[in-house]
Amino acid sequence: MLHHCFIVICALLSLAIPLLVAMESCPAIGMPGMPGIPGLPGRDGRDGEKGQKGQPGAEWHGGLVPQKGEKGEPGLTGFAGKRGQSGEPGKPGGPGIDGPLGEPGEPGTAGVQQQAAFSVARGTNDYPDKASVIRFTNVITNINDDYNTATGHFRCRVPGTYYFVFHASLEDRLCVLMKLDQTLLTSFCDHRRSRRQVTAGSLAVYLSRDQEVWLETKDYRGMRGKPAGYSIFSGFLLHAH
Repeated sequence: MLHHCFIVICALLSLAIPLLVAMESCPAIGMPGMPGIPGLPGRDGRDGEKGQKGQPGAEWHGGLVPQKGEKGEPGLTGFAGKRGQSGEPGKPGGPGIDGPLGEPGEPGTAGVQQQAAFSVARGTNDYPDKASVIRFTNVITNINDDYNTATGHFRCRVPGTYYFVFHASLEDRLCVLMKLDQTLLTSFCDHRRSRRQVTAGSLAVYLSRDQEVWLETKDYRGMRGKPAGYSIFSGFLLHAH
């Protein structure tokens, strides 16, 4: 053990002696000088060679960067916007398919206008009563039954201007009144006495629908109705309105 320690001490002395000798032979160390001026920046070096392409990174699921979320639910319907400007007119469309046939319409008046006419005759040789409606019971023409043989009245179904005329065969004095709904239109009187004669009267008058026209007697009522001399009442439409 002592042997080893001696060897170590000798080694340390062999190192320390040369240092001491050097310190004796060198002068004292001076103060450090001022730092030198920095040199100019050096030039950039040449670009290095391009490195190889790296491997794709793994998909990133975390961190502070915002991530795309899942699709949300549809929002509520917004308010209707203002009406935009009208566009240019489009081209006309093609003709459509024919529709079904409609139901028949109500009967028109054209056909009735041409058929509004009647002619009737007295069916008896007896005089009519005083101040009464003169009834003509023998029908010659009575289109649409506008003349009523039971009442002696003509009833208008087609409004317009009508022409009425009567021809009376008589052997006594006669006064005939033509009335429209209880209103006197005119009177025709023949006060001459003879064995046999004929008298007539006519009038054009405007009628509204459902108005009625007829003939009445007054004090004189000598109208006959025998085949040898009939008394006839006629009427027909001149112009429909």
